[in-house]
Amino acid sequence: MPAERGIPFHIGELAARTGRTVHAIRWYETQGLVPGVARDEGGRRLYVELHVGWLDLMERLRRTGMSIAEMREYTALALQGKVTLRERRDMLAAHRERVNETIAGWKRALSLVDRKIDFYDEWMASGHRPPLIAAEPSAAPGKRRRGATPR
Repeated sequence: MPAERGIPFHIGELAARTGRTVHAIRWYETQGLVPGVARDEGGRRLYVELHVGWLDLMERLRRTGMSIAEMREYTALALQGKVTLRERRDMLAAHRERVNETIAGWKRALSLVDRKIDFYDEWMASGHRPPLIAAEPSAAPGKRRRGATPR
């Protein structure tokens, strides 16, 4: 991460600007995920506006399942500058594909949860047990999906 001009600020202000705790910011730093942090004469960390966006990116990558090792690799590539643009782009594209697959799986799971809620609503409204919830096509033949049997 190249140095950015601007007025530097301390970790407390970075925490306020990003909504993260000082402890969380230090954790990201110890993991090697916040490059370009300078120190003032007293040894206190100095951040610039670029760090605000960088922390947001790192947190979002982490929340979407990117490993810390991959995040370190991405950070190391970013430190190398323009020569790694293609590698960084490809790395994020591969991550996006994994995220989309995860989202699709979560949507399938949510669909079953929704159908189960509807099942219980119908049972409570009618006083009679409705027919079983059919398994989704992605379920293995002959096996019931968890939650397919009403209770």
